[in-house]
Amino acid sequence: MVCKAAAAAAMGIKAADKLRCPSVPAAARSRLKWWVLRAMLTVLLWTSVLQLTAVGDSWAPRVLKGWPSCRTAREAAAAAAVTTTTRLAMPEPVVEKAVLPPKRIYRNNGYLMVSCNGGLNQMRAAICDMVAIARYLNVTLIVPELDKTSFWNDPSEFQDIFDVEQFITSLRDEVRILRELPPRVKRRVDSGKFHSMPPISWSNISYYHKQILPLIRKHKVLHLNRTDARLANNGLPLEIQRLRCRVNYAALKFTSQIEELGSRVIRMLRQNGPFLVLHLRYEMDMLAFSGCTEGCTPKEAEELTRMRYAYPWWKEKVINSFVKRKDGLCPLTPEEIALVLRALDIDRSMQIYIAAGEIYGGKRRMASLTSAFPNVVRKETLLAPSDLMFFQNHSSQMAALDYLVSLESDIFVPTYDGNMAKVVEGHRRYMGFKKTILLDRKVIVELVDQYKSGSLRWDEFSSLIKAVHANRMGSATTRTVIPDRPKEEDYFYANPQECLRDPNLLQTS
Repeated sequence: MVCKAAAAAAMGIKAADKLRCPSVPAAARSRLKWWVLRAMLTVLLWTSVLQLTAVGDSWAPRVLKGWPSCRTAREAAAAAAVTTTTRLAMPEPVVEKAVLPPKRIYRNNGYLMVSCNGGLNQMRAAICDMVAIARYLNVTLIVPELDKTSFWNDPSEFQDIFDVEQFITSLRDEVRILRELPPRVKRRVDSGKFHSMPPISWSNISYYHKQILPLIRKHKVLHLNRTDARLANNGLPLEIQRLRCRVNYAALKFTSQIEELGSRVIRMLRQNGPFLVLHLRYEMDMLAFSGCTEGCTPKEAEELTRMRYAYPWWKEKVINSFVKRKDGLCPLTPEEIALVLRALDIDRSMQIYIAAGEIYGGKRRMASLTSAFPNVVRKETLLAPSDLMFFQNHSSQMAALDYLVSLESDIFVPTYDGNMAKVVEGHRRYMGFKKTILLDRKVIVELVDQYKSGSLRWDEFSSLIKAVHANRMGSATTRTVIPDRPKEEDYFYANPQECLRDPNLLQTS
């Protein structure tokens, strides 16, 4: 186009030469020739400017972008349309967006409200169960309410710990989940028109179909006020078991604040090499609940007993600590676990991250462990007080940090079969059978007592500890099933074998 304009300008000069008047002096004719040339060049320049401006931001020089425009509003709109068309024609950088699963369409049988009870990991497993139940019954699940009245007295809401948007959207192809009841239904609940009950523990899915579903259809809204262990470990359809896993390992993500702080702790540990997470269940409430007083002073034992009697929902009151320990039913003491880790040849320089609350007895009880392994750390020693400021008095959020660090550790060692120990064990199996040392406490206390009495030399003690735990490292096994005694069989969330990536790895333990 620019070439055409130049040609036109040249033709204009030739035309001007032909039209010149013979009576005009040569000097005047020369001035006229240069005037025509300048006019043509000016037209050519402005034509180029207008063409560049019309192309838009993608092609125009930066100097032109700030120039004021003489176009009308209609012309500006037309130019904008041209610019938009030009941009659409050009390839844009590809920005990956999260692809949401399609919504599952089903006839809603009613609304299910649930109030979880217990600590973080007990509630976590319960949430997985409730999603599976809601899916099977074709009901709408309301985002679960977390326990705020238990021993921990944590006021956290669901959205304070878990990414609620991820929870809702990632499961929308299975079940409809709402943050709260629709206004019309909420008015019914506020007026008392709903049914509340605790479901039977360890129930199979037919119980929910035959007993719970009719209640939902009748009352429209059903509130389950207890959720711990309300779904069986075994005997469930494969799709139900896999949905429990999907909720646990994909839908239940912690909030960005918890995830980011957890990642920071993991980076700090990784900078100094491998690390072992010791889930040392030796807090005051655990000892009071279990009645285990090994290594405690008489005054401490009395304090723990008073605490046990102060909580009416702890049903067992009279406990023989000596017998319970011999049966392997007590959490290992810091002194006992120090001996075990040494016997397993854990490197003395290994970082030992304590995933637990305040250890009962403090430095006195931790002395043996810190002497054997000088690099004992915890989140409170790695992070500044300001980092944990918003987590104070929120035990579930603190437990979430320990959960994240436990998942990423090189070795995970729980000293008691609590909910966190079991759920982390299963999660680490799901992540590729990461090393988890499952301690045989009954054998350990027997061997520890023999060693301390002089009946066993150190090399004998170490060899026996290694032999006992050679096949207790979190590898693939088949879940033990004990009909009619679900509390004694293997917990689903500790070994979700239906969800493991290579079922051919399973072996009978």
